[in-house]
Amino acid sequence: MEKRRVVITGMGIISPLGSTLGDYWCSLKNGVSGIGKITSFDSSPFDCQIAGEVKNFSPGEHISPKEVKRMERFVQFALVTAKEAVKDAALDISKEDPFRIGVVIGSGIGGLHTVEQQHKILLEKGPSRLSPFMIPMMIVNMAPGQVAISLGLKGPNYCVVTACASSAHAIGEAFKTIQRGQADVILSGGTESCITVLGIGGFCALKALATHYNDQPEKASRPFDAKREGFVMGEGAGVLVLEELQHALRRNANIYAEIVGYGSSDDAYHITAPDPDGQGAARAMNMAIEDAGFSPQEIDYINAHGTSTQLNDKVETLAIKLVFGEYAKKIPISSTKSMTGHLLGAAGAVELIATVLTIKYGIIPPTINYEFSDPECDLDYVPNVARQKSVTVALSNSLGFGGHNATLLVRKFV
Repeated sequence: MEKRRVVITGMGIISPLGSTLGDYWCSLKNGVSGIGKITSFDSSPFDCQIAGEVKNFSPGEHISPKEVKRMERFVQFALVTAKEAVKDAALDISKEDPFRIGVVIGSGIGGLHTVEQQHKILLEKGPSRLSPFMIPMMIVNMAPGQVAISLGLKGPNYCVVTACASSAHAIGEAFKTIQRGQADVILSGGTESCITVLGIGGFCALKALATHYNDQPEKASRPFDAKREGFVMGEGAGVLVLEELQHALRRNANIYAEIVGYGSSDDAYHITAPDPDGQGAARAMNMAIEDAGFSPQEIDYINAHGTSTQLNDKVETLAIKLVFGEYAKKIPISSTKSMTGHLLGAAGAVELIATVLTIKYGIIPPTINYEFSDPECDLDYVPNVARQKSVTVALSNSLGFGGHNATLLVRKFV
């Protein structure tokens, strides 16, 4: 049986680089950093005092004041980007069968703001003062749930939680659901907002964050550079409209690209560290390439997971070599986390949007802050300056704590 084809017809984004596709892309191609001093709380007691915060976000422009009060920031991000994606796709939901439109959105952590605020109230004022909305505000699945409620979508609906691979898995599963014929349209992506006292404190305790660039925040995220020392946390969301091809053609939709491959694996090795031999990440890439029916030599570009931690960048480089052999040195690779920071569960979605825009405009975003070469990271990371190159087939990697690996493969629509 022939597989149904799935295309991307709309995209919405909220990021440290801006909350429109135009602002996001303009900063990416020009190598602009979205990292700065944390402004949402006093970070002076923390080893890491920097992050990629979303600036000038006004949920009231998109959501009623009553709903805003009952939604966590990560849910607000998801709802606003979903509405923007639907608008970008020119999809008139009132003319569609709501049972054939689904929502699959991932998040790594969920409502940390609410947990902190309500725990403080519990300690200071007692259990009788806890909010009746505490649980529905903090639970992770409320991101796709609120999108469905707001837009009246009654198709497949769930949340994927696989740490920093969450939204890549969400998009991959949405792609397969449409391909199997269980939905015609799915709003899919990821959302995260964990730049909080507990969020920064927890990752500091884990020794995962960059701590030596507090006075030069824009230099802190430096994937594949020899002087990388940890990731920089970011926040935001990305949602894409995935649509069955014939459905998109019938309504004359604008098609950005086609999603053609998805791979998923686990290292089964460690709770935070990747498998040092790179086999797990390599399996996900191989699965995506085989799923698409391509050969490795047809891949024109890789948007790397590239977190800027010593181990991750080394292992991802090794995994790419396992998949592509000598051809690995000919593939342009970039980590857009060098500009956005690491959006945890939202990373895969915002990076897939960057990958789609790379195909659309024929410009590969750079890996900024690449200054000192590392013998163990010796591939073409498109250092510091964007590169003009026609890209037909591109791959996007996501790797998460717990050994979760996900790879998405997209190509120019023909």
